[in-house]
Amino acid sequence: MTDKKRILTGDRPTGKLHLGHYVGSLANRIRLQHEYESIFIIADLHMLTTKNSKEEIAEIDKNVRDLVLDSIASGIEPQNVTFYLQSGIPEIHEIYTLLQNIVTVSRLERIPSLKDMARAANIEMPFGLLGYPVLQSADILHVKAHLVPVGKDNIAHIEITREIARRFNYLYGEVFPEPDGLVGDVPTLIGTDGQAKMSKSLNNAIMLSDDPKTVEKKVRGMFTDPNRVRADIPGTVEGNPVFIYHDAFNPNIAEVDDLKARYREGTVTDVEVKEKLTIAINTFLAPIHARREQYMETGLVDEIIVEGTEKVREITRATLFEMKKAMGLTGVWNRIKRKAEERAKKKEKA
Repeated sequence: MTDKKRILTGDRPTGKLHLGHYVGSLANRIRLQHEYESIFIIADLHMLTTKNSKEEIAEIDKNVRDLVLDSIASGIEPQNVTFYLQSGIPEIHEIYTLLQNIVTVSRLERIPSLKDMARAANIEMPFGLLGYPVLQSADILHVKAHLVPVGKDNIAHIEITREIARRFNYLYGEVFPEPDGLVGDVPTLIGTDGQAKMSKSLNNAIMLSDDPKTVEKKVRGMFTDPNRVRADIPGTVEGNPVFIYHDAFNPNIAEVDDLKARYREGTVTDVEVKEKLTIAINTFLAPIHARREQYMETGLVDEIIVEGTEKVREITRATLFEMKKAMGLTGVWNRIKRKAEERAKKKEKA
């Protein structure tokens, strides 16, 4: 490992990544990968908080590979970052156990995203979901991350992590840095159906791996101004999903400004606006698709995950030892075991 400050970020392996992931945090990961030592978690255990049927668990292997493929296809360079599988490092769960005792239930219940996740999954709040931010804190703190690029929904979780780090340091001595969160330029990308958030579960997402025809179909079905029933009626640009996507993915600013002006005047059709958006998104995705094919053919994804997980596990073990030493827990088991063995020997002699 280097002397650079560390980034910890990642995703749950619930499927392929979409444009919302890109603008929300992936773009920042790509931009900062040379400036920071970057560690990316594949949070398969976090996935179980809302997706834990046998059928969903059976998809993890494929989803894990897709997540890594989408990341490196988007511009993450494997030689500059470390991917690791959360379930491959059991020491994280011991760190989680130590941390969960210094945060209250009432504090966790004030995090709105947890209720939103339970509602979206149509489940009652399970214990694991309530403790999700604490496990996330363990994910961040076990590598002593300084910066965490996240989507807007997770910024409250970073604040919990800062509080837990601060509390641990106060109780037992300085062990952890307090990490900062970093939200993308487009904190939450609206869904193609006009919903507040792009999401795989809502079926309103354009995936990074979608082929041009699929992108065209999804863009054609995008919501626009519902009050604009004819092309000669002036329309609203602000909050209009099609123009939000133009701003995010169409680098031709002059074209976007022209479309906005004509849309407000009622002199451009929704069809033309969507056709140009389709071209812009497919142009954006083309190099991502090319890199994805390249890495699929190499078969290196499994090696990347295994090597990264083994590397990070050594960091985790060192952090856990430092925590237990600070807490006075390092020798408890050995001392008790030694005393028991001494008593057993005395009994044998007697």
